Amino acid sequence: MTHLYLIRHGIAADRELYEIDEERPLTKDGDRKTRKVAQKLKSLNLKFDIVLSSPLVRARQTADILKSVGLTDHVEEFPPLAPEGEINFWLDWYRNWSHSGGDSLALVGHEPDLGNWAEVLIWGDIREALIVKKAGIIGITLPETGSLVGNSQLLWLTPPKFLLS
Repeated sequence: MTHLYLIRHGIAADRELYEIDEERPLTKDGDRKTRKVAQKLKSLNLKFDIVLSSPLVRARQTADILKSVGLTDHVEEFPPLAPEGEINFWLDWYRNWSHSGGDSLALVGHEPDLGNWAEVLIWGDIREALIVKKAGIIGITLPETGSLVGNSQLLWLTPPKFLLS
């Protein structure tokens, strides 16, 4: 059984301050809160075999924080996690990766994509009901056989405020 964690990037700088959205970094508060969330995840004994990250600066910084606290040894950029990325590219990647023997991975990305991807995996379609807050997490248990689409189970839906205390 594989556990998939969809993690939204932390609080980022205002759009108005950056001509190019992809370059917006985490704010100091975003870095601090994301680090606290990551440390809480570590205290819950989570460990990811790999973390795939959107190539956008704020997502990559979030993934690097996960690595810095010891939640993973391996972070890799994955372009389909950029805004409006297609889940089918990840499904193809997962089919290959699942033969590696790993059992836990995290994807760091953006809304509404992460919520939409979770809905596709759980319900088979997008219902626009699941929302991942900044530095929030959706955990999903992926089936061992058959299609992941519509056959995965919600394991965890956690806004960051529950992990910051």
